[in-house]
Amino acid sequence: MPASPKELGTKPIGKLLMNYAIPAVVAMTASSLYNIVDRIFIGHIGEGGAEGALALSGLAVTFPVMNLSAAFGAMVGVGGSTLMSVKLGQHDEETAQHILGNVVTLNIVLGTLLAVVGIIFIDPLLYFFGASERSIPYAREYMFVILLGNVVTHLYLGLNAALRAVGHPHVAMIATIATVAVNSILDPLFIFTFNLGIRGAAIATILAQIVALTYVIIVFANPKEPIHFERGIYRLKKRIVNNILKIGVSPFCMQLCACLVVILINKGLQTHGGDLAIAAYGIVNGITFLFVMVVMGICQGMQPIAGYNYGAHKFDRVNLVLKYAIIYATIVMTISFIVCEFFPHIPVGFFTKDEQLTQLSIEGMRLIVLVSPLVGFQIVTGHFFQSIGMAKKSIFLSVSRQLLFLVPFLLIFPTIWGTNGVWASITASDAVTVITAAVMLYRFYRTGGINKTEIDL
Repeated sequence: MPASPKELGTKPIGKLLMNYAIPAVVAMTASSLYNIVDRIFIGHIGEGGAEGALALSGLAVTFPVMNLSAAFGAMVGVGGSTLMSVKLGQHDEETAQHILGNVVTLNIVLGTLLAVVGIIFIDPLLYFFGASERSIPYAREYMFVILLGNVVTHLYLGLNAALRAVGHPHVAMIATIATVAVNSILDPLFIFTFNLGIRGAAIATILAQIVALTYVIIVFANPKEPIHFERGIYRLKKRIVNNILKIGVSPFCMQLCACLVVILINKGLQTHGGDLAIAAYGIVNGITFLFVMVVMGICQGMQPIAGYNYGAHKFDRVNLVLKYAIIYATIVMTISFIVCEFFPHIPVGFFTKDEQLTQLSIEGMRLIVLVSPLVGFQIVTGHFFQSIGMAKKSIFLSVSRQLLFLVPFLLIFPTIWGTNGVWASITASDAVTVITAAVMLYRFYRTGGINKTEIDL
């Protein structure tokens, strides 16, 4: 059974983290598989040959657009859920209720605005993000449908995060698994049976999210739930919105920087390797991101526990959940290194039958995962600062990896090593960011930062 909010401050930390992390890990892994399923089916358009490779390239070009949209969704979802955890730790259910309503309203407003702007400027955006004359028809077909369903995506992600904050990690897990199951069923139906190609994959994606969102809405509509939908909570309140944005600006900056980075990666790959190299990045990103999403699930399991106990001033419990999260994340990323470095042909084989694309993907993946065993620590540290409301530290850590380290590497390394320089840039930035995270966490505890708070609602 999922823990109630009050049990976050009393149950043994090890058991509590497993209780929250396992469903979050399952949910995040399912979310990653959700995207991977799309890529696997899209890669087999036209029997998995040149047309499938080109479709994968078109799909990869849409990543920056989706990252940009996800940046706003993460800002609201993570900011809102973190605040809810803290307020529940302070036994302020009334404010937590209004935070839920503000999360709904903000997601509707931002989701609609982004969809309208994206549709109006869809071709210029895709060309800017690395599309070629050959790949843009595939990218346009996919992205147009995704943008039409943007509000659904924002609401689903925001409310799913809220479920974890109010003590329902298993419900959030079920909702995410539902999207994978529905998408996996609908993908081959729309792509191949209805002969809609890459557009069919996008339709299947949105329909799957509609099913999951409906389920989540039913849960929050139940008046028996301590935190639920009710009249009077949807009007935006300046103080709540400001605090949501204050905390949520960290994941926003992370996603925004990811958008910029993917643009540079796509342009570097397009210059030195063409559409096929971009398709390879789509494959490599899908495989490596699967392991990162497991770590993100661990972080999501940590977040309500750290937030609640930080709000309740139970700092020993905050320290302990951080320790466990780092250990688990390191184990996951070490497994990532072993699989991707020594057995890369196995996961790559699911995506394509094209020999040249397979070779490009394997070469890139082996370079990217060189420092993977250390990356879990860096991810957990960033989310830890975010979980206890120390937005500035979390923002710096997330932005530094993308802007201070990765961007310069992407501007320099490809000019020396071509396509391999793009892959090496990602590895080098990860290594430097791990060192930065270690220094920041050390200084945080050295100066007694655990006894300070930046949240004031």
